[in-house]
Amino acid sequence: MNAGIFTLDELERYSRQLIVPGMGLEKQELIRNARVCIAGAGGLGSVSAYYLAAAGVGHVRIIDRDRVEASNLNRQILHFTPDIGQPKVLSALDKLENLNPYCRVEAVQADINEDNAFELIDNSDIVIDALDNIGTRRILNFASIHSRIPLIYGGVEGFSGMVSTFFPYRTPCFECIFSHISDDEERKGVFGMLPAIVGAIQSLEAIRIIMKETPALAGTLLYFSGTNMTFQRIAIERNPHCTVCGTSPART
Repeated sequence: MNAGIFTLDELERYSRQLIVPGMGLEKQELIRNARVCIAGAGGLGSVSAYYLAAAGVGHVRIIDRDRVEASNLNRQILHFTPDIGQPKVLSALDKLENLNPYCRVEAVQADINEDNAFELIDNSDIVIDALDNIGTRRILNFASIHSRIPLIYGGVEGFSGMVSTFFPYRTPCFECIFSHISDDEERKGVFGMLPAIVGAIQSLEAIRIIMKETPALAGTLLYFSGTNMTFQRIAIERNPHCTVCGTSPART
């Protein structure tokens, strides 16, 4: 298919977003040409991957090391009961290819570490942090900063969630904000609706960036309380002494 040409099936598939004011085929072409890397195929990653593929993102790379467990099914919408025991990335690949055959899905079963992080996110326009442990988030943040790839962070716990967009050397990075959190912090419980909310916001922010719109969460931490049903925007600033993105980073 030639660049700029959409099939009739694609025009029907994306028709409801094509009629959004300010959208049109030029913006849809930007979406089709985009390459998004999603680190994690769990609660956040399932939702982000689903909506980005549905919107027509041309290339989605989804990375996860784990296999589907029964305890995942309260929130990880790409995985069904028959998928228990299967690698999460293969379960996700199956659902996403069935959802949108025009989206090329790349499934990578891997543990993100200091040796492979740069390679795993290489050639991506945006990285979505859908991880569930602090140590790996730090590695991903370091790689995205030094690769100069925007990173969209999402976190959930109990009835609350947070989202922010990190632009290398322009906004705070993950380490600027969360340097006080230990790598071995215990996992917290979460209700399945929270990853759905946060993951959808992450995917929407990614689409806005892809369409060259001003990112809404650059320099802002958006906090959602499911207890009070409230959103709070918290202004955040770069830490000049940050060990990752500061003027004299400790790590290279």
